[in-house]
Amino acid sequence: MEHKKEFEKAVEKKVKSTVKKVVKIVAMVILGILIFLLANYLLMRLWNWLMPELFGVGTVTYWQALGIFVLAKLLFGFGGGGGGKSKGKSSHKKKIKSSNKCGSWRRDFDEWKHYDQFWKEEGEEAFKAYVEKIKNENHDTSQEEF
Repeated sequence: MEHKKEFEKAVEKKVKSTVKKVVKIVAMVILGILIFLLANYLLMRLWNWLMPELFGVGTVTYWQALGIFVLAKLLFGFGGGGGGKSKGKSSHKKKIKSSNKCGSWRRDFDEWKHYDQFWKEEGEEAFKAYVEKIKNENHDTSQEEF
């Protein structure tokens, strides 16, 4: 008799945990659907607010906005966001950051911070000298043609 009560308690506990899991899953699905529908509604409102004035296009209905949303997701991807990856796996962004394929570009980009100072000190004079050089070369080549 005692085993029967322990067994019933264990089954009851298992059923409660299963029901809680099912309720959580259903709630998450409903929440996901609501967020999707809200995002679609916001897309429709933004489109109808901005696009007619900026580009002269017509307004869209809710279902047309849903089509635009799905089309944009198909064309531009589904995000692939970050969460849930284990530490052992490296993400795509980390691989790109660690690669030195663009190292020379980064160095060149760092040198641009000196551009304004260079232009103030030497830029205009160097540019005028370059223009004169080009004019002289063009003048020389035009005289050779005659």
